[in-house]
Amino acid sequence: MYYKFSGFTQKLAGAWASEAYSPQGLKSVVPTEAPPIIFATPTKLTSNSTVYDYAGKNRVPELQKFFQKADGVPIYLKRGLPDQMLYQTTMALTVGGTIYCLIALYMAVQPKK
Repeated sequence: MYYKFSGFTQKLAGAWASEAYSPQGLKSVVPTEAPPIIFATPTKLTSNSTVYDYAGKNRVPELQKFFQKADGVPIYLKRGLPDQMLYQTTMALTVGGTIYCLIALYMAVQPKK
């Protein structure tokens, strides 16, 4: 016995072999036209194409010299005021979060009255 999916009842229904092997909606495998030849178009030489520099100038050597200077300043504070403000804000939030966690823990261990 052969089965096919019935679009009307949304279930499997009995069918003849020719219907089961050729479901509706599928087309034959024979292509209607030949695909285009991939290498038929002439190639462009690289000397004729425009070169785009998306990365910009390589600043890595300059930054290595700047950050590896032995001036006694920690690496996370080398760029001055913006780095200092970020560092102090991070430390304040860390200390505040620690205090908040300790207070929440203290309140959690207290018995209900």
